[in-house]
Amino acid sequence: MQPSNNTPQVVLPQTDVWIDAWTFASHVHQDQKVPGSDLPYLTHLGKVTIELLAAHAQLPLEDINLGVVCAILHDCVEDQAIQVDELRDKFGTEVAAGVAALSKNSSLPKDQAMIDSLTRIRLQPKAIWCVKLADRITNLAPPPNHWSTAKITAYRGEAALILRELGSAHQYLAARLHQKIVDYASDLP
Repeated sequence: MQPSNNTPQVVLPQTDVWIDAWTFASHVHQDQKVPGSDLPYLTHLGKVTIELLAAHAQLPLEDINLGVVCAILHDCVEDQAIQVDELRDKFGTEVAAGVAALSKNSSLPKDQAMIDSLTRIRLQPKAIWCVKLADRITNLAPPPNHWSTAKITAYRGEAALILRELGSAHQYLAARLHQKIVDYASDLP
């Protein structure tokens, strides 16, 4: 019996690709620590991926496989100078384009780098938008002790910009980010 055209398509996880991405990220980030801690940087990558998977459980993402692989790899270009061509060779064009969009251009002034990245992310599939939302949710943990009030306020403002630009991609992630922004350093003016 053939399924009807109205039967939803089940997208199975590409577990082997996820594992390959995790192994690649493990090597690339092996000496990197979460800023201000002794935790391996894989902790951050895992948190972003878990946020994405939790969101998918609440409201399915259109391309969870692309999202998961890009969540795992999202900082390898920006933080570890991995070339986009290497990602294209190992993981394909869509992943390379997604990670490239998620990477800020270090040649731009800091105040323009996020706007440029958000502009490029908006040209990508919604799964990439969701990775950025999940990344900022994860990053809105208590700020490091050495951050000034001005830096904390600017970071919260940048999170609000991300929410405005990308929040329409996923209702659950948008709500999570909104609450994190409200809670972030809430004792500040």
